Amino acid sequence: MIFQGIIKSIVAGKAEECLVLTKHALTQGFTAESVLEKGLIAGMDRVADKFRDQRVMVPEVLMASRAMHAGLSLVEPLLKDAEKKISGKIVMGTVAGDLHDIGLSLVKMMIMSTGAQVINLGVDVTPKKFASVVRKEKPDILMMSALLTTTMTVMKEVIDELEGQNLRKNLIIIVGGAPVDSGYAKRIGADYYFEDAFEVRLFIEENLTKLMNKRNR
Repeated sequence: MIFQGIIKSIVAGKAEECLVLTKHALTQGFTAESVLEKGLIAGMDRVADKFRDQRVMVPEVLMASRAMHAGLSLVEPLLKDAEKKISGKIVMGTVAGDLHDIGLSLVKMMIMSTGAQVINLGVDVTPKKFASVVRKEKPDILMMSALLTTTMTVMKEVIDELEGQNLRKNLIIIVGGAPVDSGYAKRIGADYYFEDAFEVRLFIEENLTKLMNKRNR
């Protein structure tokens, strides 16, 4: 099965192989969404599970991320052309001190398939940068990710900065990443924690329009 090949190429960190297999899947008629979900995301989910169990190290995760990005380069343009399903604006980024965009990229792709507008700030985003963009763009949702225990504490700093600038009201904050869990999300004042990109997309599809309507009342 072509998707199993994509998964294995990501786990092995083979970017060129992932690119070839992704192209092959698309030319065979598989949709961009199915390639994303059953191949690319499934592959990174397997790597993430191994990382949580300490069966792989950060360098191996980064190699897997590079392979996954090779496939995403073919899938992303097709998702952009998909029919818009919902509206809404989402700002996302990896917190300061953290240079990993693995989960961030997956979530971005999944959200793009819903039609929502995504502003991706990338990695190493400071609390003040988050606050500045929130003030300018007025998003419905802010998403933050962290892969390291040493950087997850910055999420609380971002929330404190938003509250200090009176930007927290009516802003939904979602956090995620390997060291993060629902308990931590609650302690720092975030609204939601999701374990994977599928959960995020489902939440966006079911709730973003309702959230927008509530804010505009």
